[in-house]
Amino acid sequence: RVDRADTPFTNTVEQGTILNIPIAHGDGRYVADDATLDELEREGRVVLRYCDAEGNVTPESNPNGSARGVAGIVNASGNVLGMMPHPERHVEALLGPDDGRVVFESILRHLGDQVAA
Repeated sequence: RVDRADTPFTNTVEQGTILNIPIAHGDGRYVADDATLDELEREGRVVLRYCDAEGNVTPESNPNGSARGVAGIVNASGNVLGMMPHPERHVEALLGPDDGRVVFESILRHLGDQVAA
């Protein structure tokens, strides 16, 4: 689920959009202490979360036990995204879902806006 739609990586979708993006395995996960998680939440740096089909963040919808369902965060400047899902695996509709295109189309839009400015 897109929790922030105003980043260089999510600007082509609305907040709350549910994306179908695969993970490579269930071994890796985001881990941080409560103070760090609270800071990320307070600063709006959590961009993506694991969720069910209705957008609810639940233990069952969290494939790897990531803290608070975090699937992607940005750095303090908002120009670096770290995420566990692999958008590059869902970019071609001919081969299946193409929800991963959102990330790349958002980057292209962001870069185009930077050039135009």
